[in-house]
Amino acid sequence: MRTIDPGKHAARRAAILAAARHCFARKGFHQTSTAAICAQAGMSPGNLFHYFATKQAIIAAIVEQEGSETAAYFDERQGGADAYGALLDFMDAVLALAADGDVAGLALDIAAEALRDPDIAARVARNDATLRAGVQALLENAAAQGQADATLDMAQTASWIATLVDGIFNRVAVDPHYAPLAQRDSLHVLLARFLRPALV
Repeated sequence: MRTIDPGKHAARRAAILAAARHCFARKGFHQTSTAAICAQAGMSPGNLFHYFATKQAIIAAIVEQEGSETAAYFDERQGGADAYGALLDFMDAVLALAADGDVAGLALDIAAEALRDPDIAARVARNDATLRAGVQALLENAAAQGQADATLDMAQTASWIATLVDGIFNRVAVDPHYAPLAQRDSLHVLLARFLRPALV
């Protein structure tokens, strides 16, 4: 019986997900064949099915991967001395991701698939909850540090920021002239006016 090298297995799995991300972003989930994913990953179709039984399993794994990355991102930034700065850094990261055509295309394709597939919808909802919880924790820390208005409902504010994040990606989809990174200064002003403590 052949033993599986965990390191090689994880590397091949990661390569498949990276290839699928690229293909889904460029052509869409339903328009991408498993053969195209295999070609991008440099492997045979038979080899791919050792890692993922279906194309649906691949997109589910991508969503799970994104959720893990989001959780890790916020875990690394909680408890710092500048929670408001960490929140601005997060929004800057969102702008950078939205400026990446592959990332933006994949985000919208996953959102579309969530409308069709209850399993993907549940995974996306968990990711959204993770993002909102991470933002809420930063807001609460910022308020405790005197950097944010403590009278705000932090759960609702986090939901509004999540809505803003969604809107940035949607704007990329509908406006070919929209340059996310060019919006950084305006976004920082908007957040400051909304989040900063009122001057007495």
